[in-house]
Amino acid sequence: MATESSSRFEFDPGFNDSRLRVAWYALLAVLLLVGAYAMWLRIKQGMQSTNLTSITPWGAWVAFYIYFVGLSAGAFLVSTLANVFEMTGMHKVDRDALFAAIISMVVALLFVWTDLGRMDRMWHPFAWRQLTSPLMWEVHAYVAYITVLCLELYFSMRIDLARVAKNGSGLRAMVSRLLSFGRLDTSEESAARDQTWLKRFGMLGIPLAIFMVHGGTGVLFAVSKARPYWNSGLFPVIFIISAVVSGTALVMALYVLRTKLFTDRDLDLDLLERLAKLLAAFIVTDFALTAIDALIALNSLHPTEVETWLTVLFGPMAWSFWGIMVGLGWVVPLVLVSRSEWRRTPWLMVLAGLSVVLGIIGVRFNIVVPPLILPVMHQLPHGSYFPSAVEWLTSIGMMAVGLLLYTLGAELLPLTPLESGDHQ
Repeated sequence: MATESSSRFEFDPGFNDSRLRVAWYALLAVLLLVGAYAMWLRIKQGMQSTNLTSITPWGAWVAFYIYFVGLSAGAFLVSTLANVFEMTGMHKVDRDALFAAIISMVVALLFVWTDLGRMDRMWHPFAWRQLTSPLMWEVHAYVAYITVLCLELYFSMRIDLARVAKNGSGLRAMVSRLLSFGRLDTSEESAARDQTWLKRFGMLGIPLAIFMVHGGTGVLFAVSKARPYWNSGLFPVIFIISAVVSGTALVMALYVLRTKLFTDRDLDLDLLERLAKLLAAFIVTDFALTAIDALIALNSLHPTEVETWLTVLFGPMAWSFWGIMVGLGWVVPLVLVSRSEWRRTPWLMVLAGLSVVLGIIGVRFNIVVPPLILPVMHQLPHGSYFPSAVEWLTSIGMMAVGLLLYTLGAELLPLTPLESGDHQ
């Protein structure tokens, strides 16, 4: 292992431009204040502050909930390419991926909490367990998954936390001392033990993420027999693939943005191109599975399934399907990653990644809303739904919480390995 020196670990991962830091935190402060006011209205007025009804009981909050669960599961699965499958160069983004996965789960649970009719009863699934309830199993899976993510992130950066704690100074050194939990050994033997535990938890997290967290979230929809659009064996699989698409896009965008805005290091263009190729492969797979699911539904000639897909394709939500889901989620990123020189152009890859991240929002809204517009029984009234101002503003506030937590982590934690190259 390379000789350690004090100067190497006096790292400064914060914004390179102090004016950008002030502007960014000022923007987050405004968004948080707006979100806090909307949340106060949500608590004061209850569900009357929303446009939800007995016909369409789920809306924006549920769509954003499954969106952020997907981001988390996808980002985690990207981290396993480094920590479990040891793909060359991927260790440069594994901490980013794990930290983004943790933050995404926090935000997802905020959306679930906000959507509860009785927000004060969020602890009830732990006090009164129903073994036949998929929701009960899902809540416990989330707790186990977040625990695994935190342990993985700890073992991934424990050596660098110890280095900063011993050789650094100021707030970052204090935070590193707290998070290292007194384990300040930086020997090769301790690093090897950390890598062993990192791989073990990564292997444990794979079935948790696939079968329980995001696959399990898909099951919550797929077991709903009253909604043929959801009641499909492919549904949990599509959830997982779209999660990997959004997670890969998020990690790729974060890698470029944090390297450019927070460090003076050069981007690994080979790694960037590798991420872009993975993203393209996942998008094509997502498109294929969605097309297969649509063809099966339309070919069945089941009236409700056909009507739901016609609503998605040509009804009130058509703009979301064609413009956001297909346009931003599939077409734009595939064009941007289609040429080798473009895949090695950092800002184009940021654009491709953010386009996918926005496009998957359309995917989640198209999953939640159209099936609830149609009545479950013939001649019952059709529903209609568009989020209220309170729903939009609380959503913005909760996303601002996630952005604030990520920014603070990027400023204080060694999310980029302090040693050059892969983990030592």
